[in-house]
Amino acid sequence: MLPVAAYSLEDTVSTIPPSSRQPAAGTVDGLDATELDDLGPERFSNRELSWLDFGARLLELAESDNVPLLERCKFMAIFSEGLDEFFQVRVAGLKDQVEAGVRARSPDGRRPSEALRAIAQQVGELVERQSRAFVDGLAPALAEAGIRLCEWSSLGAEDREHLVDVFERQIFPVLTPLSVDPGHPFPYISNLSLNLIVRVGDPVSGEERVARVKVPPLLPRFVVLPDGERVVALEQIIAAHLHQLFPEMVIGEHYAFRVTRNADLILEEDEADDLLSAVELELRRRRFGRAVRLEVAAEMSDDMRDLLVQELDLGADDTFATDAPLDLGGLWGVYALDRPELHEEAWAPMTPPPLANAGNEPADLFAVLRERDVLVHHPYDSFSTSVEAFISQAASDPAVLAIKQTLYRTSGDSPIVASLISAAEAGKQVAAVVELKARFDEQANILWARALEEAGVHVVYGLVGLKTHSKAALVVRREDDGIRRYCHLGTGNYNPRTARQYEDLGLLSADPDLGADVGDLFNFLTGYSRNVSYRKLIMAPVGLRTRLVELVEAEAAAGDEGRIAIKVNGLTDPEIIDALYRASGAGVPIDLVVRGVCCLRAGVPGLSDTIRVRSIVGRFLEHSRIYRFGGVGKRQLRLLIGSADLMERNLDRRIELLFPITDAELQARVLEVLELDLADDTNAWTLGPGGTWSRVPTTAGLSAQRRLQELARERARRRREPEPLAATV
Repeated sequence: MLPVAAYSLEDTVSTIPPSSRQPAAGTVDGLDATELDDLGPERFSNRELSWLDFGARLLELAESDNVPLLERCKFMAIFSEGLDEFFQVRVAGLKDQVEAGVRARSPDGRRPSEALRAIAQQVGELVERQSRAFVDGLAPALAEAGIRLCEWSSLGAEDREHLVDVFERQIFPVLTPLSVDPGHPFPYISNLSLNLIVRVGDPVSGEERVARVKVPPLLPRFVVLPDGERVVALEQIIAAHLHQLFPEMVIGEHYAFRVTRNADLILEEDEADDLLSAVELELRRRRFGRAVRLEVAAEMSDDMRDLLVQELDLGADDTFATDAPLDLGGLWGVYALDRPELHEEAWAPMTPPPLANAGNEPADLFAVLRERDVLVHHPYDSFSTSVEAFISQAASDPAVLAIKQTLYRTSGDSPIVASLISAAEAGKQVAAVVELKARFDEQANILWARALEEAGVHVVYGLVGLKTHSKAALVVRREDDGIRRYCHLGTGNYNPRTARQYEDLGLLSADPDLGADVGDLFNFLTGYSRNVSYRKLIMAPVGLRTRLVELVEAEAAAGDEGRIAIKVNGLTDPEIIDALYRASGAGVPIDLVVRGVCCLRAGVPGLSDTIRVRSIVGRFLEHSRIYRFGGVGKRQLRLLIGSADLMERNLDRRIELLFPITDAELQARVLEVLELDLADDTNAWTLGPGGTWSRVPTTAGLSAQRRLQELARERARRRREPEPLAATV
């Protein structure tokens, strides 16, 4: 990391006289705002470099012999795809700032150009590590298990004959070779496309040209040989048949390369009159974003590399060479192989006990919710028998008058969307707030929005300038005693596919105040209103940051009798971080579980002595957001869950919700999640004062994710077991 100053943060804190660290009148114990400002930017870590640290944690799982082999392929694919998005959005944004002459510093003190240099160095190290992990680790391990990634040169005549047939029938008709000459300028290279650059010579005239062949993105990345175990990279098959693309020419050197472009969607205010059209226009622009990264095969010659760098208007720091195949996101195809012994043990989510009924009949969810709130914890609890069932029953229930729902990301075959369409066709009032600006899901959401509109659903495309990231569903039902509202609020998307992979929490409730709040929320999202006063909900961007700071300060006022524990995906907001520093200075024990980016410096003497930060990276993607304040001794427990991370984008530029968990039994369930995450010594990493992450030593061998699976099974088993007979006298 690039130093912002020649001294350490620890040295800076030590220069503040102890007397000046005492609370001033009207402040809580600990450092006040002026003293924190005096510490300067060194009290924050860089956001982009922190994300790359998270990538390194993913890569470590791909390297680990303790992880099942095909799960290692999955983590390698996740790392590769995450790095793609990192360049498309974060690096692209920094390059835009440099292009615009922006010299303002980020909270950690770096100017955009300085951040880009630090990123280039760290990414170069990660790419080299990934290359070695694949070539020296993953590929040999796959081969030992009978799954061999074969080079064309190693294949026998029978295998080559098979691949020639595959090429001629399935690949050749799709290919379009493009040469570069005075009449054919260098072709446009589309975002994330895999390509071959080829030197082609005319044996008669002696003239040489360069050509580009795009590897078809809709074909499988790896072609499986007839034995079902060996695979060959698609670009190698194409390279072996270049003579058919350039007949009677001399085929010279040829190499694979890949380009990443700026893919962040930016809407201009004057385009906002029709948000749907604006998003569609921006999607077309995205294909032509400026290049931000070039990936090449390590063996590519210098002159070929220089040609690509020049034509793509890139620099040396934007180019990354690897010995591994390019685009290892294609390892998802290897991960999908039917080899159960090379995967984690299959997991079948349990139906939450309150929603389980005798026999195969589904429970009457509305009757259950009239009696009690139900907490669901995915993927341990089934998404289909809880959330999907909630919307499905509402769609088919003649007593239901209206259904309203937010949709941020969903699957291509979403049962929830199908239920909304069914409800609208049955004459119910159905409204859907579809967030068209959900990054990289824009096109899918446009298709869903149109399908919903055609069915008669009232579709709202979110708000200009804000993403609707909250996860909320409302059902309005006519009952004997009047109209009753039922709702679902959650931390994750309404997506059945990710609900099997992402760890998330949700609440199903008939609480009148919560239902009224959710009703007001939808009126705000679909209507024209400034109503931001809620009974139980806390909403961003109106008041969420302020309320969280108040809760932190309330614990700071209690000193070492206070308690804060927070689980989020990202922590970057300077105001929240400074509030946590002040609470630490007041002696409050603070535990943070931050999966990805964390800009807070943990365990720094005089600044964050009482703050511990850890990250859980395991089989399931930790995705829930939990906020715990107090609850020690006689101090009241305030427990919130919701959609918001502690990042500027969530607190300032998104519609986010936090909501309280007040039932004692459900509070215990949520606290159990926090406690297990804080005790995990199998999938946990800890953040040190120097800003480096290290593995938590394994002593007890506790995996929070495995334990939560066991608890879900135990709850389901207790539900099925008959009640013991009462003792007779």
